[in-house]
Amino acid sequence: MTKATAANQAKAPTQRQLRVAEEVRHVLSGVFMRGEVRDHELVDVLITVTEVRIGPDLKRATAFVTRLGRSDIADKLPALRRAAPYLRGVVAKELRLRVAPDISFQADTSIDYAMHVDSLLRAPDVARDLATSKFVPEEG
Repeated sequence: MTKATAANQAKAPTQRQLRVAEEVRHVLSGVFMRGEVRDHELVDVLITVTEVRIGPDLKRATAFVTRLGRSDIADKLPALRRAAPYLRGVVAKELRLRVAPDISFQADTSIDYAMHVDSLLRAPDVARDLATSKFVPEEG
């Protein structure tokens, strides 16, 4: 990998990427909220779109999805992949883009990770260590 390639991969998303990604997230969330996806595996399944990341060319988008309170979102990913062409069409109708992005889905594990960290911090051993700690935050 060249330095230029590494630099391109490390670039932060542009304002346009962030704006389009948020618009795609909003459209997808609306579709899932209204239950417009007709796949039998997705009927009566509440899916939350937590984040959408879109490529610099705006042609590929990754939607991070979860089911709040449930950990079975990985079981629904094949159904979401089957519904991706329909969802792309909905995004194309709702947003005025030159090219509607191809949408891929990925399970969002950040909520599970945050809950795990929270449970670790609440563990008796850690709570005891934090209570006896001499660390005092600086005032700024």
